[in-house]
Formats: sequence, structure tokens, C-alpha cells
Amino acid sequence: MPLAMAMKGESRTVTSLVGAGEMKQHLAEMGFVPGQKVTVVGENPAGIILQVKGVRLALNRSLAQKILVA
Repeated sequence: MPLAMAMKGESRTVTSLVGAGEMKQHLAEMGFVPGQKVTVVGENPAGIILQVKGVRLALNRSLAQKILVA
């Protein structure tokens, strides 16, 4: 399931990344790598706020759609 579909308060584990090589590299550098736990801290119509490796990040929904989680 895409990370964009996760609800506030849910913790998920990254399974894979979808997209071109540069996009995958950018997401990996932000901490979105397979096996990494991600928690949805908040959301709004434009995007979601996540906690990854103890850091809070904001992603727009189209980018969060490229991160697959279980």
C-alpha cells in the first residue's frame, strides 16, 4: 500500500520505492529505505507529516504515493 494511504497515528514499514533512479535515491537519502519504520504524525490536504529515524518530515501526497509500506 502507498504511504499516502496511511492514517494519522499509524506506524508502517517501508517495503519498496517506486519511481526513477533519482527519485528513489532522494527518498533513500531522506531515510525511506526498505525495513525502515515510518510513523504518520499528522496530515492535511496538501500532504502528510512523518517521523522517520527520529526526524519529522513533510511530504506531499504524490511523493508519499511512491513509498510502498506494509
